[in-house]
Amino acid sequence: MSTPENKPHKAGFVNIIGNPNVGKSTLMNAFVGERLSIITSKAQTTRHRILGIVNGDDFQVVLSDTPGIIKPAYKMQENMMDFVKSALEDADVLVYMVELGEKELKDEAFFKKITNADIPVLLLLNKIDKGNEEILAENLKIWQEKVPNAEIFAISALENFGVSQVFDKILELLPESPPFYPKDALTDKPERFFVNEIIREKILMHYKKEIPYSVEIDTEEFHEDEKIIRMRSIIMVERDSQKGIIIGHKGAALKRVGVEARKDLEAFFGKQVHLELYVKVNKDWRSNDKQLKRFGYNQR
Repeated sequence: MSTPENKPHKAGFVNIIGNPNVGKSTLMNAFVGERLSIITSKAQTTRHRILGIVNGDDFQVVLSDTPGIIKPAYKMQENMMDFVKSALEDADVLVYMVELGEKELKDEAFFKKITNADIPVLLLLNKIDKGNEEILAENLKIWQEKVPNAEIFAISALENFGVSQVFDKILELLPESPPFYPKDALTDKPERFFVNEIIREKILMHYKKEIPYSVEIDTEEFHEDEKIIRMRSIIMVERDSQKGIIIGHKGAALKRVGVEARKDLEAFFGKQVHLELYVKVNKDWRSNDKQLKRFGYNQR
């Protein structure tokens, strides 16, 4: 396959990994030009491996945003780390993100895989807008010594500084290949996945302590007409007490989630949205293999 200019077509998987809260989702969205990954200030915002696809006449970049690397405490987190492992296995280019001031990866085994990788590794030192030149120089030296096999870029994903240079480097490193997905594809995830994620983002923003991490969303109905999409989504919690907190006094807390989610959904889909939200108790779903598989975690 070639363009009219007779350039060879390039395509490959570019997988983004790093500790929680380093800005992986912000970078992914900047590359794709769409809001595919939800972003909050809380750890473990990303639970799944989300693909974002960037197409050009002579290239297709398949970007993969993975959960932040953590030491798992329960089965759902174990499955989250399986997504990271799979990202290491099928990458053509590995993007390892750290933030200014960070000096180590939380999982030593993953770190060894990065330093011993036989594919190109780009180390992105993110959030450089948070420091000064002296701190930046110190951090660059630390990471050059820790990951000598990586080419290092200093960026601010939030401010879109240095992002285009990284993308140009990715295009340079991609192997020659036909596209893996249709040229008009933006992601591999179905529409209901993004409904679930947008609702979960609002819960991460407005609830504290264990509540956001005990929640999963299941969109049971999704009916699209010419002018409106009608959705019915269930917010799953693990305990009865959590159900009351999600709903709030006279339903006020749940209503706020619904209103904010609906606005984002209308922007995402480009049409009017009618969203119904309900809360159900699904005891210990985070440690139940059957439930984890239902929600797309257990891929073993």
